[in-house]
Amino acid sequence: MITLYHLWLSPGCRKVRLLMGEKKLEFNMQIEKTWRREADFLALNPTGEVPVIVDEDGTKVCGSQVICEYLDEMYGTPSLIGTGAVERAETRRLIEWFDVKFQDEVIQNLVNEKIMKRFLGLGEPNSNAIRAGHKNIHIHLSYIDWLVDRRKWLAGDELSLADLAAAAHLSCVDYLGDVPWADHPSAKDWYAKVKSRPSFRGLLADHIPGAPPPPHYADLDF
Repeated sequence: MITLYHLWLSPGCRKVRLLMGEKKLEFNMQIEKTWRREADFLALNPTGEVPVIVDEDGTKVCGSQVICEYLDEMYGTPSLIGTGAVERAETRRLIEWFDVKFQDEVIQNLVNEKIMKRFLGLGEPNSNAIRAGHKNIHIHLSYIDWLVDRRKWLAGDELSLADLAAAAHLSCVDYLGDVPWADHPSAKDWYAKVKSRPSFRGLLADHIPGAPPPPHYADLDF
């Protein structure tokens, strides 16, 4: 069975979990408190970052996108990256949008300020950063509105890793109750479709000790 080293509110870890769910892969999860810099984990990934997987044959793969592409190639069809060069390029473009741009503009300012600072003992959240995160998320939700008003899914006619990446990031912010769904109905309808998939059930069951999610977090009719 695959072992995934992860953190609860890491979007990259959640992206990997969703992909494995879509592929119907069985896996174990192991929380890795990366700030402790444990020697055994650093031997797996010298960067000290999650996610990391150890496959059934002992193969070690690090980094959310590298892991997802590895699993997509190793474990059957349909491909969640896409079947043609143009389709794959669009999927990867949108993945990068969320893994880089959304991460920098929203996750860093909301999830990291509100949750990670507490665990790391780095002091009080920065109110300016939080305000920036609340402002920035509207830009990203408006872009999702624009995409799904023109496509069935973010990258085209089929569910792809782009949808899983975007949903993974948004699920972290939604755990805090900070997604303004009422202002972005098309994005909300798209997220509801992804949220209702069996692969999402594990994410909806997550409860961080001392930081429970809002009541709507696990509600499919939110």
